[in-house]
Amino acid sequence: MRVAGSYCSWDNDLGKVRQGWNITPKLPSKLSPRSRTISRPQRRQRLAARSRTVEIDSEVSGLQELSATTGRRLVFLGTGTSTGVPVFGCDCSVCSSADPRNRRLRPSVLMKFPLGNLLIDTTPEMRLQLLREQIRHVHAIAYTHNHADHLFGLDDARLFPKYVGGPVPIYCEPETEASIRSIFHYAFHEAGLSLPAGHLPKMRFESISPGIPFELLGQRILPIRLEHGRFNVLGFRVGDLAYCTDVCRIPASSWPLLEGLDTLILDALRYEPHPTHFNLEQALDVVERLKPRRAFFTHLSHSFDHGPTESTLPPQVALAYDGLALEF
Repeated sequence: MRVAGSYCSWDNDLGKVRQGWNITPKLPSKLSPRSRTISRPQRRQRLAARSRTVEIDSEVSGLQELSATTGRRLVFLGTGTSTGVPVFGCDCSVCSSADPRNRRLRPSVLMKFPLGNLLIDTTPEMRLQLLREQIRHVHAIAYTHNHADHLFGLDDARLFPKYVGGPVPIYCEPETEASIRSIFHYAFHEAGLSLPAGHLPKMRFESISPGIPFELLGQRILPIRLEHGRFNVLGFRVGDLAYCTDVCRIPASSWPLLEGLDTLILDALRYEPHPTHFNLEQALDVVERLKPRRAFFTHLSHSFDHGPTESTLPPQVALAYDGLALEF
């Protein structure tokens, strides 16, 4: 929803719409008589100095952003299913709802740590999601799996190295790496290696495996094997929070890795059973078994009208929505 050229999202704590980034462009001020008479060499010198100032300001603001973060924070960039909500061509009550919590982009989260930002999955709307939440830097990417709704925004990551000073580390399983190298083959062509940052995605692959933790940005991150129909995918646990999207079955070996959670984020696609996703009843069964202090359901279809559906859930369970932020 847009109001007067600004992005707006729902603040659940305040119970009202909050204003986010403003897209109204600023018009340049009029040139003074003195600036109109400046010589070309002087103008070039001033432009060069201004460019250096912008670069320094960008670096300083990035450091301020990190130093200002005293804990860990998770932001839901998208909470919808692979079609998103509203669904193209659908005029159901949820797709035509005025409640901004019913507007769901493809599923992704950003974890903000004191040492940097970890993006989980790159959805087709990744650029818009990051702009909406005013995320200025992404220092690493981790992938749950290689399906289009979790992968196809990767080309927009070509700007990330420009601000973090080098190729972005990509943490994924070998199958996902193979898909990235095939789909985004142009990013790995020898002719593109010499191009400046910002022209092509520049990335460095780090292979990960379920059950084997890895260190990233000062955090211990544990990949967890999940089943998504006939596909093997990953969930991620950081401390006492676990993010488990796109799952229809939790293997026996993975249940112990999900014990003792404070916060569980879990797939709950719709009311009816589905071959590759938990439905609402199945997701509630998982919550009952693991007993986290709180649970949030994501990867939501247009089956769920946010307010009425959430009112039927247990008190420790809620529907996530785009823009929701959690401290953990």
